[in-house]
Amino acid sequence: MKAVLCIKYGAPEVLKMGKVKKPFPKANEVCIKIFASAVTNSDIFVRSSEMPLKYKIPMRLAMGITKPRRPILGLVLAGEIAETGSNVKNFKVGDKVFGITGFGMGSYAEYKCLKADDSTFGCLALMPSNASFEEATMLAYGGLLALQYLETGDYQNKKQIAIYGASGTSGILAIQLAKQAGAHVTAICSGKNHELVKSFGADEVLDYTKQDRLPAGKKFDLFMDAVGKMRTSALRKACENALTPKGKKVSIDDGDLKLVSSRLNKIKELTESGLLKPFLDKIYSLEDIVEAHRYVQQGHKRGGVAVRIV
Repeated sequence: MKAVLCIKYGAPEVLKMGKVKKPFPKANEVCIKIFASAVTNSDIFVRSSEMPLKYKIPMRLAMGITKPRRPILGLVLAGEIAETGSNVKNFKVGDKVFGITGFGMGSYAEYKCLKADDSTFGCLALMPSNASFEEATMLAYGGLLALQYLETGDYQNKKQIAIYGASGTSGILAIQLAKQAGAHVTAICSGKNHELVKSFGADEVLDYTKQDRLPAGKKFDLFMDAVGKMRTSALRKACENALTPKGKKVSIDDGDLKLVSSRLNKIKELTESGLLKPFLDKIYSLEDIVEAHRYVQQGHKRGGVAVRIV
């Protein structure tokens, strides 16, 4: 099968098209024919290894010292069950699925085997029936991030919620989830994305490139960082300092992403009911993976960036 191989850590050009053997599922696994993957900031960090030393050393120990020990990168997939192991009961051949591969990576390829049940090597669920394979990759990654950290912040009981990095993969979905909970949502992003985040329900928008302080008296019950702690600004710090007495701040950098199919199922239900809508910035072919990585690494993408495998 065709796959993209990461031959060493470095610039996007270290990604090379290649051929590898098609995997076959073990008794507790399914083999997925992948129709779409995605390029996420996590993929960029793994491939480039460009991060502060306190993160780089643990990452290299986990992923490989001089190059990824699992050369096929890619954390997100959407596709169709091609084969099932003898012990698998929760999926059948032909099911359309979406999910995250975790430490197993491997979605920049035509096929991937995953355990049918949740593990550190992935989680999987039936895809929303009204989403394309490409849209499902944004829902899987951004949806899991948004739900996990909003739930950590007890978002259902918060009235004033600020989302920093609101125009990104998890930010756009976080806006929608917060609005469904009845919150007043303040989206923080660059000025060019104001209309985009408003279209997904943001009540007001602040431009971190032009504003360094909040309106007098502005307070938040929850501040969610949807972009990561490495990207900061004066406005971000002002928001973090504007919490109510019982207010809370959370970041997608606070611990590992939990790979739980129950959250994927919730995302599926919300999408099918029309309450959650994905947004894709660009779609690339697998052969254009280098260009896709270049684009995402610039840090200006909006929503998700998908990769069409077939």
